Amino acid sequence: ADAIHPGYGFLSENAEFARRCRAEGIIFIGPTPQQMEVFGLKHSAREIAQKADVPLLPGTSLITDVSEAICAAEKIGYPVMLKSTAGGGGIGMRVCQDEKALQAAFDSVCHLAQTNFKNSGVFLEKYIQKARHVEVQIFGNSFGEVVALGERDCSIQRRNQKVIEEAPSPA
Repeated sequence: ADAIHPGYGFLSENAEFARRCRAEGIIFIGPTPQQMEVFGLKHSAREIAQKADVPLLPGTSLITDVSEAICAAEKIGYPVMLKSTAGGGGIGMRVCQDEKALQAAFDSVCHLAQTNFKNSGVFLEKYIQKARHVEVQIFGNSFGEVVALGERDCSIQRRNQKVIEEAPSPA
């Protein structure tokens, strides 16, 4: 094969797989390994967005312990979403309505993240009830050509996992 398009899922998000393709002289059709590493961790993607003045929900960088989480949540205002930085597929996310819920969830989410993603890093974001989850697919190539392929509404979810993706978004 001259090139591989991994589709979606684990190989499409695996920086080491993309590096191996390159080392073997196979074109990996997707993001660079560096892009996957930076944007694959939600807290670092959030930092990049902040530097680019992208509007974001109130939130934090990585949090080291539950007391730091409680202080941050008081500044953000409850409810908050405790999120694993390396998570995906809804794993490692917990809505915390108050301090008691945050205390109860913290160690569990860190452990779940470490077990599933080999990274226990967590951060907080303001939780918006009844929010819309709209995604835009951006495609760019190695020649500097970039196009937005349209939006899709991913608001219908179960346990923070998308169940239906509707395009174009009715929102």
